[in-house]
Amino acid sequence: MIRVLVVEDERTLADALEIAIGAQPDLACVGAAATVEAALPLVAAHSPDVVLMDIHLPGANGIEGTRRIGAAHPRTRVLLLTADTDPGQLVAGTSAGAAGFLVKDSAFPTVLAAIRAPAEGPMYVEESTLGILVAALGPSSDETAPSRRNGDRTRLTAREREVLQLMGRGLGPRAIAEQLVVSPHTARGHVKRVMAKLGAHSQLEAVVTAARSGLLRVSAQESREH
Repeated sequence: MIRVLVVEDERTLADALEIAIGAQPDLACVGAAATVEAALPLVAAHSPDVVLMDIHLPGANGIEGTRRIGAAHPRTRVLLLTADTDPGQLVAGTSAGAAGFLVKDSAFPTVLAAIRAPAEGPMYVEESTLGILVAALGPSSDETAPSRRNGDRTRLTAREREVLQLMGRGLGPRAIAEQLVVSPHTARGHVKRVMAKLGAHSQLEAVVTAARSGLLRVSAQESREH
């Protein structure tokens, strides 16, 4: 059973999400909150597997909420709901540890699929949104960038770099397996190793980390093609 916490201040949307999640045999909505401040005690009490959270909330926003949840509960995946595709918001949310983005008018099947996805699964970011995000990323000039901070951990093998490029196009392990003509099990292993070397908890975080450290250069056009 996948436990889900909804953090949304629009009551109608929050109610609809709770109903849709609760109707699934493999999902359980453990609660709902309208603010980050109200959500944090619920995360501590229920240890949800997934937090579905709006970016724009009264008080601390969803980006700050993602950062706080990740620091205290690193096994909890945060999916951010957004009504816009501002590059700064997307980069900040991903850098804070968001596992994916969903537009607020996403169909319920898309939301449910994102909740069910494993951490190393396909990135749940609209293709156009992924293009905006990747285009907004450039190598970080920060001396604490991952490539400098992690040393040997970012020394990817040739195969892992190939897998990273495919991850940057939004592909999950099954699609990567098809591209490389290997088994899904082998592809999952490559993805997990890439994530581990980059210190990432999700495929999206790995792509952002790689782009910011200069390990990955993907054009917005490449992202939109998938």
